[in-house]
Amino acid sequence: MPNSNSLARALVHIPTGIANAYMVKTRRGWYLIDTGTAGNAEKIVEIAERHFGERPPEAILLTHGHFDHAGNAAELSDHWDAQVFAHKLELPFLTGKDKYPPPDPTVGGFMGFMIRFFPNKAYDLGDRVAEFPRNPLPGWELIETPGHSPGHCSFFRSDDHALIAGDAITTVKQCNMVTMLSQAQQVWLPPEYYTCDWQSAHESVKELAQLEPSLIAAGHGKPMRGADARTQLQDLATEWPAPQDGRYTEAPAETNEDGIVALPPKPFDPVATGFIGTAAVLGAAGVLAVVRKRRAA
Repeated sequence: MPNSNSLARALVHIPTGIANAYMVKTRRGWYLIDTGTAGNAEKIVEIAERHFGERPPEAILLTHGHFDHAGNAAELSDHWDAQVFAHKLELPFLTGKDKYPPPDPTVGGFMGFMIRFFPNKAYDLGDRVAEFPRNPLPGWELIETPGHSPGHCSFFRSDDHALIAGDAITTVKQCNMVTMLSQAQQVWLPPEYYTCDWQSAHESVKELAQLEPSLIAAGHGKPMRGADARTQLQDLATEWPAPQDGRYTEAPAETNEDGIVALPPKPFDPVATGFIGTAAVLGAAGVLAVVRKRRAA
């Protein structure tokens, strides 16, 4: 499938605003991994038709259900009459039972600041979504990588060591405005502002590092390949520069198959009130527009 977005054998990258989606061709057909932020359904369909004509995907697979990964799931499921699958611990947040643990702006950094202006959106996909079957992506291993979200999963192809990481890791340092706007490549932490269990997130990164991937196709940032990506992932697992402050740094959000069980107390957020908050609102719209424009290009 020749295209400038082709990454490796039968793997295509689709940038969708601030997040990425991927198309994977297998012996059965093709699969869509994640669906990006809302408003990108038409773009995804156009790219899919360029590669596969009118053939629908065998399924839509979600690494997790945050708004920037499930934003077009309902529309694309209806368009293709395609089933959506996710881990069972993601289902309460995709069927309207509950919202995800709240994002944590107090964790700091550029996107920690910006998350105040994004929704903690709950989706109700109804019977469009179901629990992952035993072998959801032929030729790839499903790896449970919780931490960023309760049922987060990644996919790994052992014959060429290609990794679709979702948000278990990123390949851009989102906490820094310069690197976020420039999309400078660096293997980095899962998105700090939405990670609700830092201990589990670290264990997941250590497991991914042991796989020694040759290609890292993450949910945020440009895909990375080669020895540099592999070494940076190993360094991240070893050094683990997780935030020191924030809602979930000391205790995780507790969830089960019905949704949230318990949350750590909400910390004080000085930006949410007073002069600082007013100034933040005035400046955020312009910065956010630049981020979206650069990521959509």
